[in-house]
Order: sequence, then structure tokens, then C-alpha cells
Amino acid sequence: MSQVTFDAPTRTFLLTTPATSYALRIGADDTPRHVHWGAPLTLDQAAALPTYDGATSSFASTSGEELAVEGGPRFGVPSLLVRYEDGARGVEWAYEGHDIDGGRLDVRLRDRHYPLALTLHYAVHKDSDVLERSLTLGHLGTGRADAPIEILRCDAAAWSVPPASGVRLSHTVGEWAGETQLRRTEAPYAETVFTSRRGVSGHYANPWLMVDAGNADEDHGDVWSMVLAWSGSWRISAHRDHTGGPFTLTGGAGHEGLTWRLNPGESHRTPVFAGQFSRSGFGGTSRGWHRYVAAHVLPRPDEVRPVVYNSWEATGWDVTLEGQRALAERAAGLGAELFVVDDGWFGRRTSDRAGLGDWHPNPDRFPHGLGPLVDEVRRRGMRFGLWVEPEMTNPDSDLYRAHPDWVLHMPHRRRTELRHQLVLNFARTDVTEWAFKWLDRLVATHAIDFLKWDMNRALTEAGWPGHPDAERLWTDHTRGVYAVLERLRRAHPGLRIEGCAGGGGRADLGMLARTDQTWISDNTDADDRIAIQHGYSQIYPARTMSAWVTDSPNPHTGRTTPLPYRFHIAMAGALGIGGDLARWTDAELAEARELVALYKEIRPVVQFGEQYRLTDAVQYRADDRIVVIAWGRTRTLRLAGLSPSAVYVDDATGAEYHAASLLTHGLPMRLPTGDRPSAVVRLTRR
Repeated sequence: MSQVTFDAPTRTFLLTTPATSYALRIGADDTPRHVHWGAPLTLDQAAALPTYDGATSSFASTSGEELAVEGGPRFGVPSLLVRYEDGARGVEWAYEGHDIDGGRLDVRLRDRHYPLALTLHYAVHKDSDVLERSLTLGHLGTGRADAPIEILRCDAAAWSVPPASGVRLSHTVGEWAGETQLRRTEAPYAETVFTSRRGVSGHYANPWLMVDAGNADEDHGDVWSMVLAWSGSWRISAHRDHTGGPFTLTGGAGHEGLTWRLNPGESHRTPVFAGQFSRSGFGGTSRGWHRYVAAHVLPRPDEVRPVVYNSWEATGWDVTLEGQRALAERAAGLGAELFVVDDGWFGRRTSDRAGLGDWHPNPDRFPHGLGPLVDEVRRRGMRFGLWVEPEMTNPDSDLYRAHPDWVLHMPHRRRTELRHQLVLNFARTDVTEWAFKWLDRLVATHAIDFLKWDMNRALTEAGWPGHPDAERLWTDHTRGVYAVLERLRRAHPGLRIEGCAGGGGRADLGMLARTDQTWISDNTDADDRIAIQHGYSQIYPARTMSAWVTDSPNPHTGRTTPLPYRFHIAMAGALGIGGDLARWTDAELAEARELVALYKEIRPVVQFGEQYRLTDAVQYRADDRIVVIAWGRTRTLRLAGLSPSAVYVDDATGAEYHAASLLTHGLPMRLPTGDRPSAVVRLTRR
């Protein structure tokens, strides 16, 4: 069956995924209108469905368009806001045709009077129920006499959910060291806005939403979900219509108050705003996104993520050759596979007040450069990585003294310092060229295996004096970051990159398309990480989630927790170790060595298996293997996703369990006594 089909008499398009259908129609006025998103339909069935054309009352809201605009009796949230030179606003569409290529559909439109063209892009895949949507704006003018078109808002797509199902919203909230806290709340009537105005996707919200009728749970119920693949400022507006229209969401890059101009002959492509419908509750929704990210987002999805040791919490700013060598010896003894030197290795970086931008080894700490340390790390069988923060500089740096114009700033305004640093304008090609060159040189000199790319502050005074359209930088800065990452990976195919922004401030599909994993929070406290990891797992797969074991008491919270518990919670993703190993006792080092070995044994299941969120536990299933990571005091744990006729054997005890019993009565848990009991259970199908 074709993935995209078209019914010419009704001008209806049907997009088909393995388990769902999506339909839209070009209306009588050439406006593209939503028809269906949900259970599978044939093209004939879709063509027979009505469209929601909105109420005719001058006081009613309207919705149900594939891209909401101004013009006529439209009073919902607009996806596209434009203003022309003569002061006119809005759009009157003229349908110009479409193109179908396998699972891709492009619908071509233009304004009936002004030189504005629009292409709606749709894409579906044979292995996923995720539908990718975006759009391209074009200015059809060609000469100097043609005026630019002012763009006040340009979202990637608008999504429509049946009115009775748009009752509850799921999303995450948070803060630094407390990211991705899951919230499920009744959807208010009228408009609700989720946004980041910080220049990054943000600690305080993540650019995705789920919508259901209020009756879905982890295993059952219809759930509509939408995820924006963007790493800068963003906005998603939800609209629950009291008149009975669909529940609508529109979203894209940018935030309110930004204006830029589309010049004659120019085009603008938005990021992808993808959507998925699932009938299998929140768990099925998450697994659908996990499969999509692995198959269509990550650059190297099938690579095993290594066990990392990172030196930051052990040394802080006191980075020395001998200190790092001593840590490398202990990390290798635990079984770490990648040794990462964090902040403090470069320039005059002895605190957070200086050195950002001067990306050469500190001559006092590394008098012969990084070579001796790199050689020592590799001699011990580990790969070598470095922390970098390419988008930042300190006023106390050689870079800033040479190029004070390279940072974001505005005339007659103070340059706000956060963490004693300023943001380099990655919308400037001279800045991105400089960034690529020093990164390329750094990686090439030592064949560096891994970079932790950090970004520790929001954008302020986001100006560009002398530029005729300075507010473009809100989009173009993020595109500049993407361009450097992409160019660096092309130049160094063996390089792997972890995305970071003061923790989870830029954990999104835009960065995951260009990195291999994400540092989701600076908070390594195992108790706190349970909620952080739970919220992250709603969209993003375990293989992308960096999770460290650090010291006790925890350096962020002061909380004391047992070593096995800290390891077990971190084993739910890509395991790392970040404690001060010089202070760990011989007994702790021996126990940690065993736990690292256990993780390596279960790692293929955790990183590549299907994930099921249970009560006080998380379960992974890959082929014939099951891994359960449990905490708390639950004595029996009902598993999920098993074939009822199967029989499983406990790898540690040899006990046999019928899957039907595991699904209904549960797995007996042999949790230890004492503070914060936890366990890892491994089952293999007989």
C-alpha cells in the first residue's frame, strides 16, 4: 500500500503509517484543512469524512486548519503571522499543486495577491507511526522593487485532535538540577502557551506535549503527542475550543515579540514538528518515540554507549596532569571505557571567571600539552574525551579582548554576565568558522574520541549592531551551532559528542540529530534522578541518557545513599561515573567494579531494548532477554510486554517463571534490607 494517496475529486490526501492514518483536504477556498488523525482509514473512507470549517458567528473561535493564519473569521491561535509593506496582514491561499514521493507529500500554496509562497511538508516512514511536518516559506519577488515580507510568527505545523480527546495535557516542567518533572493536568479552555525564551530549549519546559481524553494510563488509551525538533527558543500554543471544534496545537521556533523579514527570492525552512497517535497509552507512545529516535534521528543509533568516567566532581577547577593520571588509573580499574577531562584544562581557566574562548591547554598545568595525558589514558585501554563550551567567552579572555564585537550585545545596553560569561554570536559566519577551526584542530591533534559540548547560560541582549535584520539571530544562532556540529562530525567520523546545557537545558531532538547522547541534569542524586529520568523517558530513549554515579553524600543535595542504589538508578541509561575515586575505599572500588561489570552485561538490553515504566521499577526487553531495575520496597512486580506463553529463567538463581504469571501476579522481588533497597533482575526466555 502506498504511504501517501490522493483523491482528486475531493482533493483529499491520506498518509498511512503501520497503525494509523492522517488525512487532510484542500477546501473550497483552497485552504488546507484537517480531516482525520487516528485509527487506520482507506482513502475512500477519508474522502467521505467532513472537514471542520469553523463556526460562522463573528464571536466564535475557529480551528481545524493545517496551518492557521490571519484573515476572515479566524479567531484561534495563528501559526503564521505576516505583514506586507502596505500594512496588509494575513493570507488568502491559492492551491498550486502537490508532489508525492513515497512517504513524502509537499502541498504547494501561495497568497492570492502578495508574493508569498508556502509548501507544507509531510513525511511518514514504514517503520514508525510518527508523522514529520514542517513548512517552507518563500518570497516570490525577484527584484529590488519588491519589498521584504515581515514575519511575526512562523510555526512548523498545526495539529488537530478530536474535541472529546483534548481534555488532558502531559508535559514536563523543571529548573536547573530539577529538569523534566512530568505533569498531567486538565487542559484549560482557551489558550495555553508552553515556551522557552532563553535561546535554548530550556530546563523549565521541554518542547513536546501529549494529549488524551483524561482516561489514558501507562498501558491503555488513545494518546496524541507532538515533539518539536529544535534547540533554540520555541513556543507551542494549545487551544481548547468551547464551541466544539478540535483541540489544536501549533508550534515552532522562536517566541513572541520577535520579528524578521523574508527578502525577495529568499526561502525559510522551519524545523520539524512531529506527531504520533498511539492506542497503547503513555508507555506505547514513549516506545514509539524511542523507536523513531533510533531509526530516524540519531546519527549512530546502533553503537553501544561506553561507560564514562568524568573528572569534574573529583577535581573541580584543580585540573592537573598528575591528578588526571591518578584518576585515570582508578577509572580504568573500575572498567571505565572513556575518560573525560571536564572544565579547567585550557587557557587561564582556574575558576569560572576567565579563559572561555582560549581553547589551548593551560601551560602551567599541561606544560607539554595534552599529549602525555591522552597517551596515558589510551595506554590504560580507555578512549579520551574533553569538555568544551564553544558558544561562550569570558570578558577576561584573549578572545574577548580581540573580538568584543563577537558577543551578543545591543547599543547603549549593559552586557549582562551570567556565570561571568557572555554568549558568542553563532549567527555570524566568522564566529562559526573560528569555532570549527579550533575544534577541528583540537580533535585532529590528539584524535580525540569524545566531546562534551556544554552551553551554560541563556541569551541576553540578543542584538547584532549593524545587521539590517538582527532578530534573525534567535534562529540563526541555533542553526550555526548545528552547522558546526555537522561539519565537525563529517571531518571526524569517529568523534562522538554529548550535548549539554548546564545539565538538561538543551535536551531535544534537534541536538540528538547531531549528538550521540545528552547530559540530562547536573543533579546526580539518585533519589532526584528517578523523577528526572522518568520525565526524560517519555520521549527520549535510554541509550541517549547519560547517568552518573557520584559520591555520597551527594555534592548537590548532601543526601547519603548506598553505592548499589546509586549504580542501579544510573544503569537505567548510559552509565557514567563522576565521583572522586581517590576518596573511595578499597571495598567501594571492588563493589563498583562488580557493578560496572553487571552493567556491561545488561547494557545491550537497557540501551537497545523496549522500555516499560513500572511501579518503582523500569523494565527493558530485547529479543529473549528481560532486565528489571527496581527500587523501593515493592515485593512483587507485574511485568509488561511479554508473550503469555513464554517461560523465563532468572539468570542469577535459575528460578523459572511463566510469563502469564509475571504479567498477572508479578515477579517476586528479593530486595535487600536496609536503606534504599534496589536490585537488578535478569531473565532469559527458555
